[in-house]
Amino acid sequence: MTRPGALAFSARVLRRQLVLAVRRPVEIGNPLLFFAMVVALFPLGLGPAPAQLSLFAPGILWIIALLSNLLTSDAVFRGDFEDGALEQLLLAPQPLFLSVLAYICAHWLVTGLLLALVSPVFAVMLHMAPAGIAALVLSLLLGTAVLSLVGGIGAALTVGLRRGGMLISLLILPLYMPVLIFGSAAVQAALSGLAAGPYLAILGAMLCLGMALAPLAIAAALRISVDA
Repeated sequence: MTRPGALAFSARVLRRQLVLAVRRPVEIGNPLLFFAMVVALFPLGLGPAPAQLSLFAPGILWIIALLSNLLTSDAVFRGDFEDGALEQLLLAPQPLFLSVLAYICAHWLVTGLLLALVSPVFAVMLHMAPAGIAALVLSLLLGTAVLSLVGGIGAALTVGLRRGGMLISLLILPLYMPVLIFGSAAVQAALSGLAAGPYLAILGAMLCLGMALAPLAIAAALRISVDA
């Protein structure tokens, strides 16, 4: 049997992770349920006034998206670490950085992409003006991908720890702040009638930088965590 190439092997890893996610629908539903619950609670704390909710809507939606990603980052590699599949992946002849990129892509597809697609519904719940919805979706598509890449680094560093959830928050939450700032600023600019393109371009640059460097950092962190 011929050994699969690097891209073919990564595609198989991606398909495997997506199949596992579909078989465990709670992993897909939890971020969406958290998103919906927090959006529903904010009017109780801020008041039901549409003008006030619309003013805070960009920051509210982006903070919830960030926390949803943070809640799921810890589980990216933990299941495969516990059953030994991660060690087999480290021993595979294919480049590890491509394999971990497939893990991160699967995580984004079942969390960030879904949150971006349903975000217009939650934006309407917070009385956001239609002018900002397109910027919201685009910023979430770019920003959540960056969050998944950064979260993967934290997940790789803490995968060998029994209770790494709190530690991963301390490690990667400061790195999430630029994404939060530029993501919410893009939506706010669109709502104010200004161009959201510069903020989206910065998010795109962050994504390109993350795709180039994060898989290498994740691969190195996994080797350290598994060998420790």
